[in-house]
Amino acid sequence: MGWFLLFLAIILEVVGATCMKLSNGFTKWVPSLLVLVFYGLAFGAFVLVLKKGISLSAAYAIWCGAAIALIAVVGIFYFKEPVTTLKMVSIVFITIGVVGLSLAKVTG
Repeated sequence: MGWFLLFLAIILEVVGATCMKLSNGFTKWVPSLLVLVFYGLAFGAFVLVLKKGISLSAAYAIWCGAAIALIAVVGIFYFKEPVTTLKMVSIVFITIGVVGLSLAKVTG
């Protein structure tokens, strides 16, 4: 259940960050309100992750790393941000780090 909640917290953060971009500097009220809703839900889910026994260091690193990689992908595909070799290699390294932390948590 803790890992499912961590996945949910990551998705909620990515949606919140996407709404932040859509808010156009908080000038559009619906996406601006959704930023608060989704980030609030993301932090709430993260608190439950910690309550389920996943360590803070592993959970936070996985949460941040996965969200960064997913937000970069959203930027590329949804917002048509430029794709560079450095960006793609960086996403791969972040993904490797997230998988490594997840495995270290399971085996450690």
